[in-house]
Amino acid sequence: MAITDWPEGERPREKLLGQGTQALSDAELLAIFLRVGVTGKSAVDLARDLLREFGSLNGIFNASRAALTSVNGMGDSKYAQLQAVFEMARRALNEQMKTRDALTSPQQVRDFLRLKLGGLTREVFMVLFLDAKNRVIAQEELFAGTLSQTSVYPREVVKRALHYNAAAVIFAHNHPSGEAEPSQADERLTQALKKALDIVEVRVLDHFVIAGNTVLSFAERGLM
Repeated sequence: MAITDWPEGERPREKLLGQGTQALSDAELLAIFLRVGVTGKSAVDLARDLLREFGSLNGIFNASRAALTSVNGMGDSKYAQLQAVFEMARRALNEQMKTRDALTSPQQVRDFLRLKLGGLTREVFMVLFLDAKNRVIAQEELFAGTLSQTSVYPREVVKRALHYNAAAVIFAHNHPSGEAEPSQADERLTQALKKALDIVEVRVLDHFVIAGNTVLSFAERGLM
């Protein structure tokens, strides 16, 4: 049955306009973006197929062009549109972090890092550089590695912090394996970076580990 044949209150677009975005499931939100389905399937059905295939919205956004366009109903146009939506979301969050205290809006930081690192298939170490009011000056992916390991050099982190005249930093790295629990190596690295940055009076506010949609904070765990 086509979505236009559904009761008006159950149609995703009308539901969003009447009840707001929070009332919609992931499949319904995705269906609004897709607009149309394929023969025998509504846009909601196609959205559910995509979520089953890639596991989550984040999985869809981070799917390769080849993987996404192999799904019936998804072509280069839809792939390009999805990438544009994803990048706009990241940039919007980045803009917000530049005007707000990162410590008083931690959910924005988490959302940004989840969007930036959650779907990557290799490990990446990122640093957010902050000013004296804890607003983000810049963010850089300083190191990248394999599926399970990244080499991080404290001297390079210190050099970039001085380049931005940062007063504080937040570290983040992803675990492509899907397990957000920090390793002993992660804890040792954090302490080594703190010692190196203490010398130049740059504070380390937190270190986040991202695994898919899970974001773990070292500060909340008492590991700082």
